[in-house]
Amino acid sequence: MSLDLIKELREETNCGIIDCKKALEQAGGDLKKAKEILREKGLQMALKKASRVAKEGRIEAYIHNGSKIGVLIEVNCETDFVARNEAFIQFAKDLAMHIAAMAPLYVKKDDVPADVVAGGADIAAICLLEQPFVKDASKSVQDLLNELVAKIGENIVVGRFTRYKVGE
Repeated sequence: MSLDLIKELREETNCGIIDCKKALEQAGGDLKKAKEILREKGLQMALKKASRVAKEGRIEAYIHNGSKIGVLIEVNCETDFVARNEAFIQFAKDLAMHIAAMAPLYVKKDDVPADVVAGGADIAAICLLEQPFVKDASKSVQDLLNELVAKIGENIVVGRFTRYKVGE
């Protein structure tokens, strides 16, 4: 496996060098297949860690240009060490900006009241984790979260958020 290919995969996925090397070997050097292998591995890791308690974290605030929209979001993790991690901080900031732009109403599908579901609401449009990420529409917010869990190695949960808009 060439170092350039491993480096390219690492830059595109933010996964560890060893994980990138193994994924490329498993994919026979196919970069696209290796990305999919890493994505699946990240999803499996996120599922394993989902039962762990995430009682630390941070509150992030975002005020949109013009000061007409503001967001407060709580993102939880397992340790205060991770709460100070640059990738975790950036994730919280990106989510706050995403919420300002996309105006979700709920964090996840399970939060949607039965009457809203029965009314035919578009779950993908109103649930934060189901929405396409505003900075990269090829990924959902859940995909982004799973990637961060795989990278950091801790359970990460979006606790809650509030979106304010002047006049609403």
